[in-house]
Amino acid sequence: MPLTITVAAETWPIAGSFAISRGAKTEAVVVVAELGDGKARGRGECVPYPHYGESVDSVIAQIEGLRPQIAAGLDRQALQKAMAAGAARNALDCAFWDLEAKRSGRPVHELAGLGAPHALTTAFTISLGPPAAMAEAAAKAAHRALLKVKLGGSADQGGDIARIAAVRVAAPQATLIVDVNEGWDEHSLGPNLAACAQAGVVLVEQPLPDGADGALASIQRPIPVCADEGAHDRASLPALAGKYDAVNIKLDKAGGLTEALAMAAEAERLGFAIMAGCMVATSLAMAPALLLAQRARCVDLDGPLLLAKDRPDGLRYAGSLVYPPATALWG
Repeated sequence: MPLTITVAAETWPIAGSFAISRGAKTEAVVVVAELGDGKARGRGECVPYPHYGESVDSVIAQIEGLRPQIAAGLDRQALQKAMAAGAARNALDCAFWDLEAKRSGRPVHELAGLGAPHALTTAFTISLGPPAAMAEAAAKAAHRALLKVKLGGSADQGGDIARIAAVRVAAPQATLIVDVNEGWDEHSLGPNLAACAQAGVVLVEQPLPDGADGALASIQRPIPVCADEGAHDRASLPALAGKYDAVNIKLDKAGGLTEALAMAAEAERLGFAIMAGCMVATSLAMAPALLLAQRARCVDLDGPLLLAKDRPDGLRYAGSLVYPPATALWG
């Protein structure tokens, strides 16, 4: 029977707001693609990202544009060439994986030739804000093993130097990573990296804008630096050499689990450490990323924890750990 496809946008309220250097939002808008053959169905979720020129409408249009090819027998492998890397391909790629698992009765990790996944420590994000507000949020999350601190804000109230110092005082035992979202420049880079080192930060994500990050190759980096906005799929990796020590692989950027796993292998071959990251989304988007995360040195899959509620059969989060999905959710 030919595959059928449905695609829809969903809105999930965020608990409070989520702020980074480029702005804040109070809801997560995701696109869910579902493939079915009359007996089994597979789902995949993606987050259209305006920073990469994506919108809900454009992602839905991309998926709808493949409807005739899917009905004619397009499979997951052919999808990799039929559609460019990005959120739309991620939703379809993960739906294909889920459908194959449901049809075969075998979990995705077996189909992919991977070991059984286990629970992992995930970061919990502290949104960008004034130092006092960030310290308050960090104090509430101080029991967690790993905190991801958003920086890249204005220079008032002491700027990012005051922000990271305040978070460290509020959460003295937590391991800290920092995500700048391209919010620094060549002049602030050195002082801010030094302040992060002083606070015991173990990793800094994308301190400079993609395409304007050459200074990273000419300074002595006191902390490992991870590419995020500059890391997309395998083709983006060579340009990162010499500037970055790690790459943040996100399924929405890579275009699905298929490319993300291949990208991780190539990144490791090139000497990069792996970080597994996410957009703000539900457990359906996190579930396939957990397979990638099994090989990551740093895991940031806290998207559902930032939402006011998650979807049914969502991932189990306990303390600082996130557990593999139930088959009712995905895979």
